Amino acid sequence: MTDPAGHVRAGFEGFDRLWTPHRMAYVAPGLPSVDDGCPFCAMSDHALEESLVVHRGKTCFTVLNLHPYNPGHLMVLPHRHVAELEDLTDDEVTELMTTTQQAVRVLRRVSGPHAFNIGLNLGGVAGGSLSQHLHQHVVPRWAGDANFITVLGGTKTLPQLLADTRAMLAEAWS
Repeated sequence: MTDPAGHVRAGFEGFDRLWTPHRMAYVAPGLPSVDDGCPFCAMSDHALEESLVVHRGKTCFTVLNLHPYNPGHLMVLPHRHVAELEDLTDDEVTELMTTTQQAVRVLRRVSGPHAFNIGLNLGGVAGGSLSQHLHQHVVPRWAGDANFITVLGGTKTLPQLLADTRAMLAEAWS
C-alpha cells in the first residue's frame, strides 16, 4: 500500500510500524482483556498499580487509557457495569462529573496541557470499542500535538510509560 506521496506503507491500515517492546507489559498476563469479560469491571477490582487505576471513588473510578491518544489520557467510569448514560443513578452522574473535574485539575497540575477533549462514545457505531461499560474520556491536549486520532502522521509516539504516568497522577490525586 502506498500513501498519496508514493511512500510504501506497511500494514492493511497504512500505518508505519514503530517497534515498542516496552508495551508488551500492557498485554502481558494479569491485565484484564475483553475475552475475560468486561475489562473495566476487572480493573475496578484489581490493585491500583496492576490495573492502571489512578483513583477510586464511591461510585466511579479513573483509569489510564491502555491505548492513549496523548500522555495522561484518562477515562472516568462507574464501578457498576452499565452501558447507557440514561441508566446511571443520580449519584453516579454526579460523581462522574465531579471526578472528571478532578481529573482535569490533576492533569493541569501534573502536565500543564493547553486544552482538553472530554467526551463519551455511546455505542459501538459512535466509536466506542468497549461500549458495554460507559466511560468518559479525558484527553489532555497541547498545541502542535498531532491530532486527536493520529491520521495524517501514521505514527504515534508517547514520551512516557503508562506505569510512570499512573504513578504521577495517582500521587497528585491524593
